[in-house]
Amino acid sequence: ARTRVSKKVPDVKKTVKPTKATVKQQQGKKGPLEMSAKKPVPFLRQVVPVRKKVQRDPRFDDLSGEYKPEIFMKTYSFLDNIKKQEKEMVQKQLKKCRNMEQKEKLQRLLNRMTQQEQAQKKQQKLRERELSLKRQQRELAKQGKKPFFLKKSEKRKLELAEKYAELKRSGKLESFLNKKRKRNAIKDKRHLPSQKNL
Repeated sequence: ARTRVSKKVPDVKKTVKPTKATVKQQQGKKGPLEMSAKKPVPFLRQVVPVRKKVQRDPRFDDLSGEYKPEIFMKTYSFLDNIKKQEKEMVQKQLKKCRNMEQKEKLQRLLNRMTQQEQAQKKQQKLRERELSLKRQQRELAKQGKKPFFLKKSEKRKLELAEKYAELKRSGKLESFLNKKRKRNAIKDKRHLPSQKNL
């Protein structure tokens, strides 16, 4: 009994070397994330943290600079030549094509191209008119007079006067006025009481 007692050592905590399994768990950032089994796993969980891409819209970003239509038109003027070439190609294809469905598609495309061209010309004219008005205002300001800015209604009147003069030059004024009269007559008929109500 004495020998057994003497061999006993007082309670001293021995430093136990960690096993390989515990080391893997204690690696910290490098180790895998441990999910608790008590909580349900989310359907869309983020396994690897990904940096969120911040999309940049050049129209509203200051890095792209200020939008000036005059500079834009000058820098991208080469696109007009490309569009003309494409239009010519479509016209050639339309002449050669014999399939009705394909012909209709090409005709729609050609119409869209011509409409875009007309809209661009219209915008260009409006811009030129605005620039000329601005130049006049600057000249008046230099002379010491107060600048006079046109209202929207007055601008519209000027546009209509220009359109009228252009139609008169081209000889399409009568047909335009007839169409306008027909449209107005249809509108008036809609507002009239029907015979059923009488």
